[in-house]
Order: sequence, then structure tokens, then C-alpha cells
Amino acid sequence: MSLNLKNDLCVFDIESTGLDVSLDRIVEISMLKIDPKGEETTLTLRINPEIEISKESSEIHGIYQEDIKDKPTFKEAADQIAAFIGTSDLAGFNSNKFDIPMLAEEFLRVNHEFDMRDRKFIDAQNIFHKLEQRTLVAAYRFYCDKDLLNAHSAEADVIATYEVLKAQVERYEELENDMEFLAEFSTHNKFKIIDFAGRIAENEEGHPVYNFGKHKGKTLEEVDKNEPGYYGWMMNSNFPRYTKAVLKKELDKIKSKRQENKKVLKEKEEKRMENKIEALKSKFGK
Repeated sequence: MSLNLKNDLCVFDIESTGLDVSLDRIVEISMLKIDPKGEETTLTLRINPEIEISKESSEIHGIYQEDIKDKPTFKEAADQIAAFIGTSDLAGFNSNKFDIPMLAEEFLRVNHEFDMRDRKFIDAQNIFHKLEQRTLVAAYRFYCDKDLLNAHSAEADVIATYEVLKAQVERYEELENDMEFLAEFSTHNKFKIIDFAGRIAENEEGHPVYNFGKHKGKTLEEVDKNEPGYYGWMMNSNFPRYTKAVLKKELDKIKSKRQENKKVLKEKEEKRMENKIEALKSKFGK
């Protein structure tokens, strides 16, 4: 079956130097873009991460330092990657937790404007875990009745993920063939995550809240009022750049609103005093 697409869908997979979104880098990215008519285009790039690939990572994905030493850096490839993705919704396997935060981090690291707003994020692993609780290799065998050859090759993984996603939609009646529904279904957290890494979320009232640590569930505004140093601690700690960018944006909005409220209160107080003075003048005939 074909997925019901209202927008282009870019299914992608990343291989990296390690698993730390803040510190590690992309060494390979493979993308399969499907338009609403079902036409498919692909792009696979090896990237020079400019740092060492961990031995454990190389043993998993088979990419070693000598394989990427002459490849373009992410900064050099950023325009090509962004142009290929365009305004597509994004899908992958474990993508909400790893691939999308990693991609966002790389763009921020090289100061490349790449808008993550107004996209749907569909994670086939989250759908799979909610319904079957297995790995990509098992998912591919379960849904597609095939063995996944060259597992942990980005290109093999991304093709398998796309086939699994289509098979999931076809298999389960409770899954709507709609990217907005699948994006919502892909989300584990009861709050809407707004920074990919899951540190900042939006509660049911639409207010940004911390989604980890001692202030989990508390609004950013509440924490900033009672413990203003918490913001500085986060900005100076090893959190992803995208998390910090979201945090700064939300705190700037809160502070701007606070200043606006102070201005309104000041104007109201000034008006009240003016009215009081005018009333006294009228009373004493001055």
C-alpha cells in the first residue's frame, strides 16, 4: 500500500561517531524522499565528522576513519542536505530520540538555518514498540517477512524502515494513514516534546515545562521565578544546542511577556493616579 501523504516525507537514517547527541557527529546520512504522488528520490552521503569515530561505533556500522577522511564536512554538505529535505515531514526508526536531534544539532553547530517547525515527526520504532516491542531486524522480519541484510548500513536501514512503516499502517486498523496521526502516535511522552531531546515539553495548558530532573513538570516561568540560576546552569552544561536554543527562545518570550505586564500595570497605576488627582481637583475646585 502507499502512505497517504499531504506533504513530502523524508525517511532518513544516521550513522555517527557515537551516541551522544551533544558531542558526537554524523558520519553517514541516507535519505529517501517520497512525494504525495509516490515518487521516490534518494540521497546517501558520507561525512567527515572532524573528530574520531569510536571503536564501538565503527564495529556496528562498519565506517572507519580512513573511509571518511576525504569526505565533505557537515558544514560543506549542509546546503545539499537541507535542499534535499526541503519542507518534508521526517520519519525514521528511533528518529525522535536520536536521528532528528542529531540532525538539528549538526545544523546548529555550523550555524545553518534549518527550520524544524511545522513538520511532522514519525518514528516507526515508537509505533513498533507500542504495538509489538521489538528491534528493526525483528520488525522487518515480522512486518515484511524478510531478513534485513547489511543491518546498520544507513541505506539498508532506511529502506527497511520505510517498508516497515508502510506495513504497519496496512496491518493495524487503529493506525490512520495520516502523517499527523502517526506523528502523534509516535510520541511516548504525555507532554508534547518541543526540543527533540525531551528536556523541554509543552503541558496540557500549552505552557512550556521542564521534562526532566528536579523540576520535571514545572513550567519554565515558575522555575525562572523561584530559581533563576537554573537557566544559566542549563545553558552552561552539556545539553544539546537545540535544547538550549528552545530554552532561550521560550525564556525570552516569558521575560518579554513579564515586561509587557509590568508596563501595563504601570500604565494602569499612572492612570489611576491621574484620575485620583483629577477627582481631588474637582472636589476642591482647583
